[in-house]
Amino acid sequence: MAALGAMSILNIPTAEAQDMSNGADNFYTSDQVSKETVTFPSQYGLKIAGNLIIPNNADRSARLPAIVVGHPMGAVKEQSATLYATKLAEQGFVAIAIDLPFWGQSEGQPRNAVAPDLYSEAFSAAVDFLSTHELVDPERIGGIGVCGSGGFLVSAAKIDPRIKAVATVSMYDMGAVTRNGYGKSRSVEQRKELAAQAAQLRLDEFKSGEQIFQNYLPIERPADADPVTAMYWDFYRTPRGIAIPEGRTLELTQNRTLAGEIKFLNFYPFNDIETISPRPMLFIAGDQAHSREFSEDAYARAAEPKELLWIEGANHVDLYDRVDMIPFEKLTGFFDQHLAV
Repeated sequence: MAALGAMSILNIPTAEAQDMSNGADNFYTSDQVSKETVTFPSQYGLKIAGNLIIPNNADRSARLPAIVVGHPMGAVKEQSATLYATKLAEQGFVAIAIDLPFWGQSEGQPRNAVAPDLYSEAFSAAVDFLSTHELVDPERIGGIGVCGSGGFLVSAAKIDPRIKAVATVSMYDMGAVTRNGYGKSRSVEQRKELAAQAAQLRLDEFKSGEQIFQNYLPIERPADADPVTAMYWDFYRTPRGIAIPEGRTLELTQNRTLAGEIKFLNFYPFNDIETISPRPMLFIAGDQAHSREFSEDAYARAAEPKELLWIEGANHVDLYDRVDMIPFEKLTGFFDQHLAV
């Protein structure tokens, strides 16, 4: 299948500082695997793009286990997801890193739209694609969700039993953080005020026909950047992790409208998470991550078999690309065990 456009990796003049310690290697490549950009339809007729990665030593007469990998919220498949897919393919899995609809090379208008149900649907669409691939055993498909995709994968797995094993990394519950802020710092009244602002912006967008973006992550690092903004800036705004889809600009990467973002208020991925059992769940997060509350919440609600793994000294973004900190051996063992013949 043909790819939808191209992806550029650019050195941006403003991106002077970048922390490449602890094995940061977002754009890791391997001569042990082959990569192909593919597209396939979602149930809603949108073309979903993915980097399909296959081990070069794959036994073409056998059916292999497969993994779907989703990227962080507001990112693209070249940011974190393809790294994970490549590392898992090196261990013998067929892996596909997908662009969620409205992002990257996947279809969907308007661009950068927030549609959590369609994001979750993309995981099931990838399972459809993998289930019909000649190298894949359709009974042995699992998923990895990084950051926001952790919540979207959980949401998909609740209603798609073909996803046999679920792993999340630095998971965000985009619904909870939009409703409550970090550490439940947003009151109900503040939430209502946010909804009112979004409603007014929606009307403004309707009148003008133009999206009104939030400037979610500035191109220039603010001199007074808080630790979370600085952490994200170091990945998304420097050569360490920057990736710009064709037709987008740097300003529109990692950016959303409030009129769209407000839709996360109705997203509750952890409700009924216990119904995924007896399929196993593995939650991985940095013990220094500002987002650790979401993995803790999901783990507390999930039924056995389940595991919560803390990575000592890691913040949220460390587990996007720092190969010296990401527990690939643990992930390989998890899927080896739970996607066994």
